[in-house]
Amino acid sequence: MSRVCEITGKKVMMGNNVSHAHNKTKRRFDINLFKKKFYIPEEDRWVTLKVSKAGLKIIDKKGIAAAIKDAKAKGYLTRNV
Repeated sequence: MSRVCEITGKKVMMGNNVSHAHNKTKRRFDINLFKKKFYIPEEDRWVTLKVSKAGLKIIDKKGIAAAIKDAKAKGYLTRNV
């Protein structure tokens, strides 16, 4: 499975390491991703999501049910949660 946040849709970014001599080599900017279990009280069940730190902040702000609903509407969460 790829390293993509299921709430925000954030992905790995590509860039360059730039030396003092201005030589450039490719590198990856990984996202701050966690595998975390959340309890959904409306459905009385647990779900496991791969979320970034920004995704955790969104879940804290909106709530897990609203965050999952928005992620499904935007196409970030394709599997059945």
